[in-house]
Amino acid sequence: MTAIPLVDLQAAHAEVAEEVREGFDRVLASGAYIKGPDVAAFEAEYAAFSGVRHAVGTANGTDALELALRALELPPGAGVVLPANTFVATAEAVVRAGLRPVLVDADPEYLLIDPARVAEALPGAAALLPVHLNGQLAPMRPLLDLAEGRPVVEDGAQSQGARQDGRLSGSWGRISATSFYPGKNLGAYGDAGAVVTDDEELATAVRLTGDHGSGRKYVHERFGFNSRMDTLQAVVLRAKLRRLPAWNEARRAAAARYDRLLAGLDGLSTPRTLPGNEHVWHLYAVQVERGRDEVLAELQAAGIGAGVHYPVPVHLQPAFRGLGYAEGSFPVTERAAGRILTLPLYPQITEDQQSRVAEALAKALTKI
Repeated sequence: MTAIPLVDLQAAHAEVAEEVREGFDRVLASGAYIKGPDVAAFEAEYAAFSGVRHAVGTANGTDALELALRALELPPGAGVVLPANTFVATAEAVVRAGLRPVLVDADPEYLLIDPARVAEALPGAAALLPVHLNGQLAPMRPLLDLAEGRPVVEDGAQSQGARQDGRLSGSWGRISATSFYPGKNLGAYGDAGAVVTDDEELATAVRLTGDHGSGRKYVHERFGFNSRMDTLQAVVLRAKLRRLPAWNEARRAAAARYDRLLAGLDGLSTPRTLPGNEHVWHLYAVQVERGRDEVLAELQAAGIGAGVHYPVPVHLQPAFRGLGYAEGSFPVTERAAGRILTLPLYPQITEDQQSRVAEALAKALTKI
């Protein structure tokens, strides 16, 4: 029986292959590989898609976060509050920007950054960096209230097209960063990212810093580095962006099918959506009450491409020992790290495939 992948990139490519081929031919004929017309066109299209005035393409999502933070010109070593329940890149970007990660726990129901913990950590910090996890936004209204004028930087790497109370991801904070890693809802054919903002000065700072600090050739106005979006990646992203609303809707339908198929399974909790959120289901992450790793092995043996995201939280990673946290510092995040199991979900997944996943998962759970 054919295996079911965690993410089917080939299926997405099949829908855009002809458009991408024509775009690649156009770029190869022009020789405009860096900062070509397709990059500018994509930036304009993605800004409009995100409901903001400016988008700046970058080489990857981690650079996008770093550039967004650098643009704020926070004091060196200033604290930035972010969730412990995130991919390591969020904390990496803070450190790379010369700032100090201040981690807080997640709420136990949605596993998003917990405003109650943010309130405890914000005094003395200079900025707030909420993460929109798995396809839904962090609770932005209470977070903005808590920020009390501190800049809020959204990590929107997993939330392209998601909304909260009708307002788009990337349009809540002062500045936002996203990733176009191939497996994202909007994925390139390699690494790419973007910063979005309504603030023209911040957008200019991001663009300059990501291009060696230069707005004119051989004139370097500020210290920068190289983080430009390749024109070929912009071609791919333009083709996929036109399909993203439909693809996100297909993800919602697939998540709803999983909800129905998995309802009532003992030892399993399905993901919850924060009220007011319009989820785009970058990941469908269930929680297995016991024996997560054994269940994962059973699924993989059955040809189901399930996975585990963030099995070792940021604060327990060797690279971040210097932050001073220890096991037990963030109990909600640590508990989730031992229970999370990500199921296959992508726009082209079929009902039959999802039924196979659900049947295999039910069978695996009975063995534990």
